[in-house]
Amino acid sequence: MESMVRDINLAPQGMDKINWVKEFMPVLNVLNEELSQTKPLAGKNLVITMHLEAKTAYLALVLKNAGANVAVTGSNPLSTQDDVAAALASQGVKVFAWYNTTTEEYEEFLHKALDTKPDIIVDDGGDLVSLLHGERSEMAKNILGGSEETTTGVLRLRALADSGRLQFPMIAVNDAYCKYLFDNRYGTGQSTWDGIMRTTNLTVTGKTVVVAGYGWCGKGVAMRAKGLGANVIITEIDPIKAIEAVFDGFTVLPMQAAASQGDIFVTLTGCKDVIRREHMEVMKPGAILSNAGHFDVEINKEDLAALAESRRVVRKNIEEFAMADGRKIYLLAEGRLVNLAAGDGHPTEIMDLSFAMQTLAVLHIAGNHATLEKKVYTVTAEMDNRVAALKLKAMGFSIDCLTPEQEDYLHKA
Repeated sequence: MESMVRDINLAPQGMDKINWVKEFMPVLNVLNEELSQTKPLAGKNLVITMHLEAKTAYLALVLKNAGANVAVTGSNPLSTQDDVAAALASQGVKVFAWYNTTTEEYEEFLHKALDTKPDIIVDDGGDLVSLLHGERSEMAKNILGGSEETTTGVLRLRALADSGRLQFPMIAVNDAYCKYLFDNRYGTGQSTWDGIMRTTNLTVTGKTVVVAGYGWCGKGVAMRAKGLGANVIITEIDPIKAIEAVFDGFTVLPMQAAASQGDIFVTLTGCKDVIRREHMEVMKPGAILSNAGHFDVEINKEDLAALAESRRVVRKNIEEFAMADGRKIYLLAEGRLVNLAAGDGHPTEIMDLSFAMQTLAVLHIAGNHATLEKKVYTVTAEMDNRVAALKLKAMGFSIDCLTPEQEDYLHKA
């Protein structure tokens, strides 16, 4: 089966991007060196559905070097970089992805990836798992297991597991300490503002930023907004997260109250209709709407279109919606992940941690699938600690070790 990419001639440009990120991913480099020698995935078919940019491409190459037959497709219509897709295809990875896919193309590429008959999957948001429990359920019995990258995907997995319908073991990489403490918080925090600022070319300082959701991603976005000089309002449905936001120094309001105050809105909840008609009706002129949750459902685009008398693209990744009362509201990146659809995604050093964890999760599935049940597993402490230790060493830091006497003191009955 041939790869499907926009332009294979872009491969050299894409390889430059991959080689750049490789220089800043020391943990993945250590694993690559080790796995290239031992080939623990020899003969295994592996499908990766993720945002197809340079860091994901390097993960795919590491798994290929470990012996796997790798196929890759995108997990978002706007996050694939065509030069990176071409570069991967030139390196012997099956690629089914290009930038700005139609809904039909996006679904076709997912099916093409599954046509490679994977033994193991690496999912981002649960689209592969959904297909394997729906249209492609006949393939589920052949899946040894897989891993999931995102909060949204893990929620979907747990729903399947709780209803007794999950057909193969899955590892919730998103729930690993070395993933959510860093990727979700520092990665989302920086990359979201990279995308917003690059796209708008506007200041953040002095503006009121409304952050919907105070999970780890919301914490990161709020922290960075505060550092950039914004006044930050948090909206939440969870009283514990809300009081945490208050204790962190932020104002907490319902969205209806926050809507009239915000200059920039960022949704990070994983839920639908977080910003909807009644909120849009009271927004300031010039309000900017963006989403950093997985799917483009957090901002109700149908409500926005229905309220507008006219709409037009005023700058790449910025659509203007003109209201009857003269207000203009701006939507970034079609309400899709602003950090990827309008940026390069999380910083390279952050994804070094997450993708090292993904690599270890795949190895765990490959080596232990015979004993794993059809349920959602958390990452083992050994895997978490190994990734953290490798990262610290690469950064030039060392830590203390317990003496035998201290070990005895802490663990005695």
